[in-house]
Amino acid sequence: MTSGHFAVTARLPDPTAFAPFGAFLEPPGDVGARALFSSWMEPVPGRSPRYHLNRVAPSALPATLDRVERHPHAAQLFLPIGVWRYLVTVMPSDVAGRPDASRAQAYVVPGTVGVAYHPGTWHAGIAVLDREASFAVLMWRGGDDDDEFASIPALEIAVEPGSGARALDHGGDRDG
Repeated sequence: MTSGHFAVTARLPDPTAFAPFGAFLEPPGDVGARALFSSWMEPVPGRSPRYHLNRVAPSALPATLDRVERHPHAAQLFLPIGVWRYLVTVMPSDVAGRPDASRAQAYVVPGTVGVAYHPGTWHAGIAVLDREASFAVLMWRGGDDDDEFASIPALEIAVEPGSGARALDHGGDRDG
């Protein structure tokens, strides 16, 4: 990773581009159907499942990110509760295993879609947009090494006007 200052434009969820980092968890389209995500919660030796609810204060875009986290042993799932839209920011590791902010990706995700991170994925803490909200969080925990945090060069996150990622803005109006 180089030092300096980086910028990324948040976009609508792109499951293919996001696949190296995890998955967007979408509900089924048909009434009575089920979308199964159990494979994300496979047992992890020496860890036990944890489920909690959190409350998150609202953030605004543009935003600046200077710290990320990862969970080396287990996937982490976020299921929005009362969320209008939220920001997901991920980045790969560099050759030394540190977060590479120069290759960050950011997504503005509607509150009807959850997110799952692969074990070891560098990501920002969950950030809701517009208004405070909650998430159900599921992961395996059990050691002092469950969480790893790292500082990164300042990463500016913005939304391109007309991109569609501004959809759901306060009143649900779409700008493109």
